[in-house]
Parts: sequence; C-alpha cells; structure tokens
Amino acid sequence: MNTQELDSYFRSVLDMNIISGIDPSMNGLQVGKADKSIYKVAFAVDACLETFKRSSLWGADLLFVHHGLFWGYPNAVTGDHFERISFLIRNNLSLYAVHLPLDINPEVGNNYGIGKQLGLENLQPFGNYKGVNIGVSGNLKKEKTIEQVLDLLDTDSKEILNILPFGKTANSTVAIVSGGATREVTQALDKNIDLYITGDQAHEVYHTCLEGKINMISGGHYFTETFGPKLLSEKLNKDKGLETVFIDVPTGL
Repeated sequence: MNTQELDSYFRSVLDMNIISGIDPSMNGLQVGKADKSIYKVAFAVDACLETFKRSSLWGADLLFVHHGLFWGYPNAVTGDHFERISFLIRNNLSLYAVHLPLDINPEVGNNYGIGKQLGLENLQPFGNYKGVNIGVSGNLKKEKTIEQVLDLLDTDSKEILNILPFGKTANSTVAIVSGGATREVTQALDKNIDLYITGDQAHEVYHTCLEGKINMISGGHYFTETFGPKLLSEKLNKDKGLETVFIDVPTGL
C-alpha cells in the first residue's frame, strides 16, 4: 500500500466533508510523498518531536495524529515548526492528521469511543458546533457514581484534570465532547443530562454547573482524545494487515 492508497482508506472511514469550512485543521496528508510505500503506521494524539522520534525509532513509515502541524493560517517554517518538519523529512516519516472528523466518527471516533468504553446505550449525536454535532450522549445500563464512571474509563480522580460534583450521586445519562469543549456543558444542561464529560477545564463554567446541578468530568484534553487514534489503529491493522502502534505521549493536560 502506498500513501495515496492509505489516504483513500482513511477517507473511506472518516467523513472529511462533514466538517468542511468549520475545521481549521488541514485534514489529510501534511508531510510526505503520495507514492511512498507504507508498511508500518504509528498513531498518536499530537504532532511533536517526542512523538516523531518514538515513531521513527519504531520504524513507522507514516504517523497519523489528531493534532497536526497546520491549522488554516500562515505559519513560518522557523523555530519549533522548522525542527519538527525537518525531522520528518530527514527521517522519511510521513505525517497524516485528522481533527474533527476523528472526533465525530461513530465507529472509531473519540467521543463514540468513550461512549462505548462506558457501555452507553441509545447513543445519540450531541454537542452542536457550528451546525454539526461533534459529540455523543447516551444512557448507562445501570446508574453509576462519578468514581464508577472513572473506573470504566480505566482512570481515577487523581489522574484527571478536574471534577465538578454538583449533580446527582448516581448518574444515568451522560454527554461527551472530547478535548476543549467546556462551554458545551450548557447544552448538556438543556437536555437534562446527569454527567458531562469533556477534556479541558474552565473557570467560567464552575457556577454554571453548580447552579445547574450537573456533574462534570474534565478528563484532560490529551486523555479524552486517545480513544480515536487507538480505535483507528486497531481497525487499520484488521482491515489492511498493516503493522500499527499507538504512541502514548501524555501531557497530563
């Protein structure tokens, strides 16, 4: 398989058109040649030197990330940007990035991935962003406390950014928007959701949650966006037989 064929595969799985005009990310191949042969693909959350070095050491031909190097505005190839791009070129490591289409996807997306990890039923699109629902909501099979929800996510309160425990002790409905979506908690309140899960935390939503009597988990931007890359890595390996790996470079944020 070459890069162009892999690009076609990714586009067959991830709907790049659904977010046309609203996603600042340059989704698709960001660095690399279309005719390069691809045998090993690494997956990660962020395009950074540590991720690049570990992918190259593993022998990856291409690295797929959620947060790429290009975000819809001119960026001089100097400083850190120069070092990152030059490393990719020197080590013949291609870079492929997909942002919102990976959040949205109902099979391998970040939000549906969290929902499936929690065993949510009646999954529905949630979290309107510029006319597109990028998150998901659903029902827990049995009511669970915040700590029990964290157990299902294979983490605990010491490993995540923040918890605002202002709602019910036992949660039955959950809404999820990974990454930087603190203000979308107001949409969860509008739908009478018990527990809202996102990545970032923000001072301005504290009183919104307190007065609205809703629980909110800020699981970390990084942590909540590891689900999609892991799921897509597994799917590519199963579908195409390419060797894949997830490169874990947590930031704690």
